Amino acid sequence: MRVFLDANVLFSASNAGSNIARLVDWLLARATAVTSDLAREEARRNLAMKRPDWLPAFEQLIQKVEEVPSALFGLTVSLDEKDRPLLCAAIRAKCTHFATGDRRDFGHLFGKAVEQVQVVDLLGLAKLLAAKDT
Repeated sequence: MRVFLDANVLFSASNAGSNIARLVDWLLARATAVTSDLAREEARRNLAMKRPDWLPAFEQLIQKVEEVPSALFGLTVSLDEKDRPLLCAAIRAKCTHFATGDRRDFGHLFGKAVEQVQVVDLLGLAKLLAAKDT
């Protein structure tokens, strides 16, 4: 299983000891976590503005995540221009899942596969990991 982590997941997982941090640790113990240079920089920028005290945990986390370059190509789904490179990077990196907490921009894709990459929210990711453990 290769799971692309959106910027908002990286941001939230940088809060050491939080449920999302534990979820990402669980993922890292069982599968490959992937992100893109674009998602990494978005998360870092938002952390610097909103939660600079979380940056050390972010820097530790990002060392455990495979980074792939941003990509952009035609998609068969409707998605804001700013979000397209993220999903394209996940597809190009042959990820099995795209994990995001962004309901506003990706909610219409939750539970759907786009070019063999299933878009999941964090509860869906937890359910996938639990099923993998059984």
